[in-house]
Amino acid sequence: MGFVRLLRTPDDRFTDLPDFPFEPKYVELDDPHGGVIRVGYVEAGPADGRPVLLLHGEPSWSFLYRKMLPVLAAAGLRAIAPDLVGFGRSDKPGDQVDHTYARHVEWMRGFAFDALDLHDVTLVGQDWGGLIGLRLVAENPSRFSGVVAANTGLPTGDVDMPAVWHSFREAVEKAPVLDVARFVQSGCRSKLSDTERAAYDAPFPNEMYKAGPRAMPSLVPYRPDDPASEANRAAWKTLTELEIPFLVAFSDGDPITGGMAPILQRSLKGAQGPDHPVIADAGHFLQEDKGEELAEHVVRFIRG
Repeated sequence: MGFVRLLRTPDDRFTDLPDFPFEPKYVELDDPHGGVIRVGYVEAGPADGRPVLLLHGEPSWSFLYRKMLPVLAAAGLRAIAPDLVGFGRSDKPGDQVDHTYARHVEWMRGFAFDALDLHDVTLVGQDWGGLIGLRLVAENPSRFSGVVAANTGLPTGDVDMPAVWHSFREAVEKAPVLDVARFVQSGCRSKLSDTERAAYDAPFPNEMYKAGPRAMPSLVPYRPDDPASEANRAAWKTLTELEIPFLVAFSDGDPITGGMAPILQRSLKGAQGPDHPVIADAGHFLQEDKGEELAEHVVRFIRG
């Protein structure tokens, strides 16, 4: 049972990206649902450096990490930023039903471990990058040596999401045209330039390509019987017991995930050591607002 439609954004949509000189790389994943899915990614830093896996969220792509990649590379780390399936340069299943939480976890697992065979990984996950990445850590703990959670969490549906999130979900579901750049801008304190906005729109030539961004909000478990709730509960239980060092690096201005920071700090054994920074004057997309600062925290955490 293959995908009805698997779309690929034309390369010419990605010319002239501001401050994003990284050469695109690709891996191909055998998808259990039929066919092959191409995942795009960029990396910076020495090939033998300790890997840092930078996972973006909704509705952005690896372009979000352009301010962090050079800082991590300069510290001798191998910074790797893939595009989630349905985003960036990765292939885009064209029907919302093709997007499930479990599939997104499996696609990133296949990317990081089957294709790149990464070990000793530090995860940096923000937004959906954390929802997916924290599952990867819980389900493959021997591959990871550290976790940085930035404006993210691991919802199980046992506690409802905040009202502002429900508004966002409804806005995405109902929008006749999904204005991706506007949603990214609304999660930033800083003002995006026209070329930056264009870069966030680049992966999506028209509405047909936006099944991923459209599907993601409804895949967040916000009821206890959600399809992903059981797996997330199991992952949460594992995470609380893991000894892997865990840094909580949230911004001071994210109404969507802000409440998760104290829960992560309190609940996770691995979070009891480090001083957890609060990154000032940054919104939901703190990589956009304060990317260099977040990257410096990541470097210090890995060295510590």
